[in-house]
Amino acid sequence: MKTAKDPRHIQRREAIKALFADSFAKQDLDNELAEKVLEQKEKIDARIVAAAPAWPIDKLNKIDLAILRLSIYELLIGNIPPKVIIDEAVEIAKEYGSESSPSFVNGVLGTIYKEE
Repeated sequence: MKTAKDPRHIQRREAIKALFADSFAKQDLDNELAEKVLEQKEKIDARIVAAAPAWPIDKLNKIDLAILRLSIYELLIGNIPPKVIIDEAVEIAKEYGSESSPSFVNGVLGTIYKEE
């Protein structure tokens, strides 16, 4: 059962914080997971654009974008069950995002998952 002290949950939260900060200005990242996500940024952003064509990347809420980037990276590497990734993303969106963030994140990730 996932808890706030689960090491994977903590690692994801830290990566999202680093990705969020990097969306404003290039950061010297000390987070390996965030660095891996940013290495795949163009590929990941293309998936976001395809799944949410009404929302240009530069208009997305920055925290939602960070959550989506991490989650899509995890979907692409394929070593975590997709439903776990989506559930975790929605929980983090509830914690850090706006009122509409959880449903938006769930919708985008659900669309990408169905395409796989």
